Amino acid sequence: MKMLLVAAFLGVILYNLGAGLYYMLVDKGASKRTVNALTKRIVYSIALIGLVVAGIATGVVQPHGVGI
Repeated sequence: MKMLLVAAFLGVILYNLGAGLYYMLVDKGASKRTVNALTKRIVYSIALIGLVVAGIATGVVQPHGVGI
């Protein structure tokens, strides 16, 4: 379940990144859709980091070393 939540957050983050790129190419600076999409991406990224930190603090997520 927790992996699905992380994967969903990453999917939304990548979608907003792609939307920002698309709006940047299409709008040519005429609207604020690029800024809005990239702002949402930052908010989702911070929320994901916060959820991971909270999960580690509560013991729901067990951190491990990569390659150890």
